[in-house]
Order: sequence, then C-alpha cells, then structure tokens
Amino acid sequence: MRFWPGLLYAASRLRWRLMKPVTLGVRLILVKRESNRDPEILLVKHTYQKHWYLPGGGVKRGETLEEAARREAGEEVGAILASLRLFGIYTNFYEHKSDHVVVFVCNDFTLSGKTDHEIAEYGFFTFSDLPGDLSPGTRRRLDEYVKHDSVPIVGTW
Repeated sequence: MRFWPGLLYAASRLRWRLMKPVTLGVRLILVKRESNRDPEILLVKHTYQKHWYLPGGGVKRGETLEEAARREAGEEVGAILASLRLFGIYTNFYEHKSDHVVVFVCNDFTLSGKTDHEIAEYGFFTFSDLPGDLSPGTRRRLDEYVKHDSVPIVGTW
C-alpha cells in the first residue's frame, strides 16, 4: 500500500504541469519547549518524498486556514493544537503551480503519535541539529523563525 501515495503524487505533478493551478496550503512550526532543554521542532517525512518537512497540507473547499492547520496536524501526527500564531504567508511557483502557503506557529500542543498513510516518520529536532535532508523551503522557514522579530513575513517559499 505504500506505493499509492507516491503514485498519486506523481499523477498530481503531471496534472499541475498541464493545468497550472492556484493552490492554498498551510504549514506548522510546532515547537516543544521543556525546561533545561533546547527547543525542539517537529518535522515529518512523507512516504512519497525524500526530505523532512514542516507538517501541513492543502486547504479544503469551505475550510478556514485555522481549521486546515488543525486538521492537518491531527491527521499527520495526531496533534491537538492550542493557540496558533500567524508566522508568514509565502508564494511558491515550483512544480508549475501558483501555490500559496500560510505558516502558523504553535508552542502548546499534545501528540497522540498516530500518523496517517502519508507519513513515513516524524521526529523532534533541535534548531542546532536539524536533519541533513531537510527540504530547502523548510530550512528557510526555520532560519526565519530563529531570527524572527514577531512581525508576520510575506515572501517567496
């Protein structure tokens, strides 16, 4: 069954090349802070991609951005989120689509650890010890997070 997400992703890429859609998605910077330890960021690795990413996904028709962020966190890692803070809004023209990504930060969440079929694994990493195969966009967002001055960012993914 693990080959289905990869096959569906390949079919989506072909459709994007032909249709050049406008898409909207959400990503989450989930930061775990415990006393006497460096903060840790939650990252996910999908079954159909080789890099580590921030959790998130597409916004469904009739769904708010916040609802999408909460749904994706629940589906991907079984997370229940407390308050969310807007981190930034980004545009990405990779893979022949106009993709718009809204990034939220959450410092208060619980995990069941239950993942869906798209997630091969997830893990917590300190900002000083991120995995080498981190996606370029995720690396840029985390660099911005470390340097951030709390004003929402608007930019290119």
